[in-house]
Amino acid sequence: MPLNFLVFLGSVRQSTPPRPARLGERVARACHKQLSEMSADVELIDPLELQPSHPFKPHFAYAQGRAPGALNVLAEKIERADGYVMVSPEYNHSMSPALADLLNHFGSSLFSYKPSVIATYSAGQWGGARAAVNMRTYLSELGCLPVSAMIHVPKAHEVFEVDGAFAPDVEADRWHGYMGRAFEQLSWWAGAAAHQREALSHPEAFARDPSQRNAPS
Repeated sequence: MPLNFLVFLGSVRQSTPPRPARLGERVARACHKQLSEMSADVELIDPLELQPSHPFKPHFAYAQGRAPGALNVLAEKIERADGYVMVSPEYNHSMSPALADLLNHFGSSLFSYKPSVIATYSAGQWGGARAAVNMRTYLSELGCLPVSAMIHVPKAHEVFEVDGAFAPDVEADRWHGYMGRAFEQLSWWAGAAAHQREALSHPEAFARDPSQRNAPS
């Protein structure tokens, strides 16, 4: 069976400047494209298509069967996935608030014991690298530990076309190898984790209540 990955696009911004709008879509589609070429089953999750409830109410706060349909569907996809790619721009040296808002709708039990890749981008020269620092902490707490290799894309509009293909003037082989390093780690850890999850003696850990995380009193 092929591994199953979700690529989370961490932006709902449609306005300009900077141009072009929805720059992260290019990065997310590039990630989707390369993982698909590795024979994985991949789906792009766009928060604009989900429209989570406001005021904020997470999926796990609803009574059984009462959550909005879109949240139920995504919860099932998260639980079924073997790993994740988190695509984020940088906001004030931090991860995207849109990505955090989306992920915070779901409990860590859905993400636990699975790996993730951090992929950041920018229209400028830094590639969102500073956002990745706190993303490591956040994703570790969520349960989907980030692999060591990360992807940073400066001037993403010059690297990727709208459909996620490499721009004509880009050294595509170098970018393919650079991104492939992270995705190879993701695939290796995802396969290992899937095998171990089947043998896990206490898969229900931390699934019922946040107090399960507390140290003994």
